[in-house]
Amino acid sequence: MAKIQALPALWLISDARNDAALEEALRQLPRGSGFVFRHYHLNDQARRKRFRQLASIARASDHLAILSGHADLAFEWGADGVYGPPGKLGNRPGLLRFATAHDAGEILLANRAMVDGVFLSPVFPTRSHKGGACLGISHFNALALQAEMPVIALGGMNAERAKELDWPRWAAIDGLL
Repeated sequence: MAKIQALPALWLISDARNDAALEEALRQLPRGSGFVFRHYHLNDQARRKRFRQLASIARASDHLAILSGHADLAFEWGADGVYGPPGKLGNRPGLLRFATAHDAGEILLANRAMVDGVFLSPVFPTRSHKGGACLGISHFNALALQAEMPVIALGGMNAERAKELDWPRWAAIDGLL
């Protein structure tokens, strides 16, 4: 399970649209980055097989391999942690827990759940939520100040926007490919 004490600064999040590039993207990430496997488009058997393939590549570079889902499933699959809504993560010893948050109420739930980190999104406009509202820099910063754990910026992020945001931890789906 998780062996890295400090949380990574850079995270790659899987999605159906970036699947073909994930192997290369994982190899190019700086050593000790984070990887969140979602792949909701796959059935259970195919999803588990793909997770194992990608987790093996991730671990070769000392990346954390986090599974989106429940802690019991993450434990069963040998993930380093679990990712999802704060009230649905579960709790298994040895697993890191990462919540998703989009507003102050979800930050509060993440605080109450005492998760290890929170992915706060969407910071900027994103292909995942075309035309949807985004937090913007000032609202992101205001919400991040309410979090009692490390915050990972997500949503429309790439290296240029990470500099603009001036935040130590960020994640991307498309922005790292």
